[in-house]
Amino acid sequence: MKRRQLLLSWAAALPAASAFAAPALPPVQVWKNPSCGCCGAWVKHLQQSGFVVSVTEVDDIDAARARLGMPAVYGSCHTARVGGYLLEGHVPAAEVKRLLVMKPVAIGLAVPGMPVGAPGMEVGDQHEVYDVLLVEHNGRARSFARYPKG
Repeated sequence: MKRRQLLLSWAAALPAASAFAAPALPPVQVWKNPSCGCCGAWVKHLQQSGFVVSVTEVDDIDAARARLGMPAVYGSCHTARVGGYLLEGHVPAAEVKRLLVMKPVAIGLAVPGMPVGAPGMEVGDQHEVYDVLLVEHNGRARSFARYPKG
């Protein structure tokens, strides 16, 4: 009898426990060149981190970036939109999640260029030091995170 009561208690608690589950991540829309392999690797990094990602292939990433509103100075090989923010380049998924929790007033995050060791830019155990920039609405940016960590 006690075993049955215990099982019924657990079953009753499941819906309540799901109310405390982490909220679902917003979808990510990526604009990238169809022939870019590192962009595909970055998309896979986001997917492995729990994001649902859709990709739009464009021949002119500079035009797509400008249309979306990311300043060209922070340009890289792909642009994305998530939760009202833009992402430029090989931004680590952990920083995207932190951005979505912090909700700063900003355009979004950027990793200009294509630094070795950034997600999608892995080359063995090589890692360049790079900053993930928080791009503000005035076009200026400041460091949001520095990699590699540790």
